[in-house]
Amino acid sequence: MPAKNSVIADSGFWIALFHQQDSYHAAAVTALDRFADQLLIVTWPVIVEASHLLLQRAGFQRQLAFLQTLQRGGADIFQLDGIQHMGRINALMQKYRDLPMDLTDASLVILAEELGHGRILSTDQRDFNCYRWKSHEPFENVLFP
Repeated sequence: MPAKNSVIADSGFWIALFHQQDSYHAAAVTALDRFADQLLIVTWPVIVEASHLLLQRAGFQRQLAFLQTLQRGGADIFQLDGIQHMGRINALMQKYRDLPMDLTDASLVILAEELGHGRILSTDQRDFNCYRWKSHEPFENVLFP
């Protein structure tokens, strides 16, 4: 898994990027330009969540555009190992149950731990200011410079 020149991309980033009426759309477009030379990385839970929410909020064409972007290599997809990562997912969701943490966010904490950095594009400022990867390392939300 490449750690250099990579940025984690959360569901909110993708929704904002593909939904022009989203309040974070301009920030997502600007961030995409700013990080054009860097590899965006997602997890399958991010893809499922963003796809579902795009369909609900922006319609089928926007959902399809998102999936086609991924098909063309718009981001790398980190493969969670169900057996290897399930214990960590459960522990993280238990630790952050007061927020609460969902599966998608837990998968991104695991991704940060695998990458060795927490640089993330996320509209979820509250939660990613609270979450820690490797139990103590903060995320750096680069959507908001």
